[in-house]
Amino acid sequence: MKKNIKQFAIWMQIGIVAYLLFAIGNNVCAQDSTSAKSVAKIERVRNTFLGNMLIDNQTVMVPVKKTFEFTIQHRFGTINNGYTDMYGLFATANMRLGWNYTPIDNLQLGVGICKENMQWDGSVKYAITKQAVSHGCPVSVTYFGDMAVSTLPLKGNFANDADRISYFNQLIVARKVTSHFSVQVSPSLSYYNNVAGYMSAEGTVKPTMNNAQLSVATMGCYMITGGMGIIVDYDQPLTQNPTNNPCPNVSFGIQFATITHTFQVFLGNFQGILQQSNNFFNQNDYTQSRYLIGFNITKRWNYF
Repeated sequence: MKKNIKQFAIWMQIGIVAYLLFAIGNNVCAQDSTSAKSVAKIERVRNTFLGNMLIDNQTVMVPVKKTFEFTIQHRFGTINNGYTDMYGLFATANMRLGWNYTPIDNLQLGVGICKENMQWDGSVKYAITKQAVSHGCPVSVTYFGDMAVSTLPLKGNFANDADRISYFNQLIVARKVTSHFSVQVSPSLSYYNNVAGYMSAEGTVKPTMNNAQLSVATMGCYMITGGMGIIVDYDQPLTQNPTNNPCPNVSFGIQFATITHTFQVFLGNFQGILQQSNNFFNQNDYTQSRYLIGFNITKRWNYF
């Protein structure tokens, strides 16, 4: 029964993605038949989300031109040890510092460093199309890509320097349903140049995982007031590995936002911060209460 529910959830998310992409295609064809003058008059939906990220995933939003961001992402340890480590608050934690800048309209570039394996990463985010208020595209679509490299001095674990590199690619499709409620679906592909292996009975080394992993994330935000909202996020791995299949992520929390700041605090079971790391290696099973507390802080400066 539990397996059937899981499969149904996966196919529902794939179906939503297919529908949204089909809607985009229909809209592009419709715009091709209109004049440039009428297209220019289309009013776009603003503030689908009030931040550049939501819990463990990027949102469809790209800040306006000349916006600089500084982000702090923090994940405590899991709560299952109880009072022993104050429900994970005193356990080993993970953290990332990030800097993002929007040099031109619809394009953001970023760089960051993560405590896990001392990974430096660089990212690019581009808004492909934006939801129209009426008579236009029904959704917003953004591409997000990230490349990370481990800088730990563990030469023996890598055959060459390229083995240190991982990649993440994601297509983000979102819709602002009402003035208070927004939803998003994001299929993704993660890739590691090097994955762990084991010695088989035949005496050959076999990988424990595939180098490429497909996943899909679904998330939403309901704004209770102009600056406070309830946020949820669900991440489902799709690729089946020989061993070590990653666990899905269920997260929920609350968000506070102003023009220059966004603060999110939440409970979830992703302890990694880089998305490719979570989609590959998450072994925190939410059915065993392996949740943890996390928070994101974003500070923005606009240089007009």
